[in-house]
Formats: sequence, C-alpha cells, structure tokens
Amino acid sequence: MRYLFENCVLDTDRRELRRGADVIPVTAQVFDLLDYLIRNRTRVVTKDDVMTAIWDGRIVSDSALTTRLNVARGAIGDNGQQQRLIKTLPRKGFRFVGTVREEPGSTTAAAECLEAPRPVPTLPDKPSVAVLPFTFLSSDSDEEYLADGIVEDIITELSRFGELFVIARNSSFKYKGKAVDVRQVGHELGVRYVLEGSIRRRGNRIRVSAQLIDAIAGTHRWAERYDRRLEDVFLMQDDVVGAIVAILAAHVRKAETERARSKPPNSWHAYDCYLQAVDALASFHSSFRVEDLYEARRLLQRSLVLDANYARSYAVLANTYHAAWVNPLNDEFLNPDVLDQARQLARKSLQLDANLPLAHACFGTVLQWQRAHEASVAEFERAVALNPNYVDWRFGAALMYAGHSRRAIEVLQANMRLDPFYGPMTECILGAAHHMLKQYGRAMLALRNCVSRAPNLRDAHIWLAATYARLDNFKDARSEAAEVLRLEPSYTIAGTTRRIVAFKQPRDDRHFFDGLRKAGLPE
Repeated sequence: MRYLFENCVLDTDRRELRRGADVIPVTAQVFDLLDYLIRNRTRVVTKDDVMTAIWDGRIVSDSALTTRLNVARGAIGDNGQQQRLIKTLPRKGFRFVGTVREEPGSTTAAAECLEAPRPVPTLPDKPSVAVLPFTFLSSDSDEEYLADGIVEDIITELSRFGELFVIARNSSFKYKGKAVDVRQVGHELGVRYVLEGSIRRRGNRIRVSAQLIDAIAGTHRWAERYDRRLEDVFLMQDDVVGAIVAILAAHVRKAETERARSKPPNSWHAYDCYLQAVDALASFHSSFRVEDLYEARRLLQRSLVLDANYARSYAVLANTYHAAWVNPLNDEFLNPDVLDQARQLARKSLQLDANLPLAHACFGTVLQWQRAHEASVAEFERAVALNPNYVDWRFGAALMYAGHSRRAIEVLQANMRLDPFYGPMTECILGAAHHMLKQYGRAMLALRNCVSRAPNLRDAHIWLAATYARLDNFKDARSEAAEVLRLEPSYTIAGTTRRIVAFKQPRDDRHFFDGLRKAGLPE
C-alpha cells in the first residue's frame, strides 16, 4: 500500500518514505510510527496504543516517544509548533490530520507525484565503496544509535584515504531499515563495493559481523566477525577498516593501511554519550526544536566530564552553538557570546587533535561569520587535505562569501557526487553561488529544489526571493518574501541577514542586498 499526502509517499511494501524525489532515511520505529498514525487517522490514538503498536507494550520514556514523534514530523515536513500533519492532543493522544490518498502497490501513482529522478552517477576511476547502516540485532532498539555511530566511524576512517572514493554517510544511510539489493545500491550510488553487516550487544560485549560485496559482479570479497568488549570497540573498528582498505587498495597496487586515526576517548561511556549526542543533533536538524539541541549539548557536556580530552565532542559541541546562533530559537540567536563560545570550542578541538577535519570545518565556519574569509577557506582546505572524501556544504558557503563562487560550485558538485542524496542546504548554497555569478536561471532551479525539500528553511526563501527579483518575476519574489516573514515575523534585512551574511568583495555585497530590497523584503 502507498499513502500519498502533500509531497510525500509512504510505501509500506518497500518500507520507504519519499518527499519529492528524495528517499528520506528513517529508522524502523519512525517508519512504523508514521504507518500506524496514518492507518488510524480516523481516530485519536493514545500513548498506550502507540506503545503497544511500536514497542510491543514495553515501557519506554516519554522523551523516547517525543523524540520519535519529532523525527517523524521532521521527515514529512511538519514540526511540533505547526502540527499540520501530526497533531498532539494534550492528555488524549495523537492523530494524523493530513489529507491522505491511498494507492495499491503499483509504481504509477507514486511516480506521478514525484519529481524526475536524479541522474545515475557513473563509477569513479578509483576504487569506490558505500558503507550501509548495520542491522542492530539487540532487543533494545533505543540503543540503535550505537550501531549508527560505529558505522559512521568506519565511514570516517575509510574516507581518510585519498586513493579510495567513499560515499558520504548521508547517502548510505538512505538505505537504513530496508531490505536492499546490493547491485541496486551500487547502481544508485555509483560504487563498485558495498559493505554491510550487523551489530549485536549483550551486556558489556559487542559482536560485529561485516561483509564486503562487489556490487557489480554480485560476489563476496571478504567477510569477518568480531567479538569485543565495549571498551575495545576502537580496536574492532581498526580491524574492519584495515581489512577493507587492504582489499580495495590492492586494486590500485598500493596497500596502505596505516592511517592518522582520531584519538579515541579514554572512557567508553564518554564515547557512548557522544554517539547519543550526535543522534540528538540529527533529530534537531529534522525538528528544529530547541529541546533536541539542548539534549545534544547536555550529552556532549557529559561526554567531556568523562573524558575532557575528546576532540570530537568539542567539535560537535561547537556545532550546537553554531546552530543556536544562526537559527531564531531563543535568546542565543545572533548573540555574540554564543558565537564566541563556538569559536572557543572549535579551537579547543583543534588543540586536542589538529588532524580532525570536523574541527577545522567548525573553526572555518566561525571565521566566516566573523568576516575572516581567507582564513575560513584555509581551514576548510585543511579539512579536505586531511580527508579527501570530506563532505561539508559549509565549504561552498565559505568560498562564495570570500568571492570564489565558481570554485564554490566545483566544490559543491564534488560533494554531490560523494553524497548522491545530499541535503537541501547543498542546493541552497549551490543556488546562491549561481546567483552571485548572475546565472539566475540555474540559481532558481537549485533554490526551488531546495525549498520543495525544506519548506521551512528561511535562507533558501531569502535567496529565492532575490533571484526572482533579478529575473523581474516580482509576483514570485513577493511570495517568497512573504514566506520569509511567515517563518520569522520579526525579520528585517538589517536585523537578520546583514548580521549573518558578509561578503569579502563590496560588489558582491551590493549585488546581494540590492536584490533583497528589489524583492520587497523589509529593510
């Protein structure tokens, strides 16, 4: 069965959620929650109903249910404030209130409401691999973040090798919770090799099974099982990555298996808090709820209490302050002390591990906002030098604001190849870079794609308003300006955008801000 609503399709046969042309990665619990709410949309379902249906009656915390509900809302373009599709009725329960059309299990109806698919990427010249989310086999699904964190670390470590082409986490995790054909995965992502596996936790021990498959030939290249204490999880990661790299590097006649690994935390519990924080921050980027952001911050602070020298926790903690500074959530919005805190945390991360690409990217972002453009670009260049497969749309933004829009487009296009299921911000900055080159038609296409995927992304509407104005399409320019004010009623050019956006070149500044005024945004 397929349920069609707004720009979404929930396909229960394929266990797939789509928004527009994009497959939205959701956990099995979130998918089941959406399915349950939609199937029972004619009535209010109670908390006990949900617990029975999704958790088989097991007792879970209210925060666990709230987190899953917020992720479900974010996945379909809803949020806890508007509740356009999933409504919470205090002391009663929940109800799906969107208009739904049911279709039988044929592809025709779904295809009618989707955009044209992206072109299938071609195989790169060097060995290419996608690491799929590992199946978490333990009974406590609330610890699924553990499996995701281990897989993300494997992706990060493989990405350090310039001789390998490694698909970014965002794209490989699109297949989470699905039964996949590795040949199809290889075709869709444009890779020769696919790594898949499973993780099982029992008490203080963990078992990881992994297998590497040639997605073109459909043959197994390598398989192994690892049994470790949780404290030895980093040794297990070393074993897995070393084996894969040895196999892949053989195809380019260079079996380099030594690598500069990020210093692991001294405490397993510190790493566990870090993984939970990354999961909470991902929820924030779907829900934009300040509670999710602060939960991530709390967990990272706890991680640093347990291990005060863990560089990655400092870097991700800096990201929470980035997010609070740039998003109108509360009094941290555009607060200079918050940006200064992000800078201090990024610097601390670099002091602890100068070889951590994320730390350089975090510091580069702060430098961009503080108008140190060339220094910002240099930090991102260092991140890519450390990890040739590092993907971060903020590098494109740093280049554009520094006056290097052509190079920004090149960097973003390279990111899009490494991450075929790239996020909407990549298209936002791509459109912005085309805008700055006065390629307004290309800018409009990228920005329209962005707002269709992320309708509540304020900055995309700002850039699209300016682009329509430059095309003399004042009707749509005014419509986009109205969307900006809907999302941020107190918005003014001077009060918001002028405080965030700064170009190195005066001509770029005039070009952009004149476009905003032309679109009718308030001064």
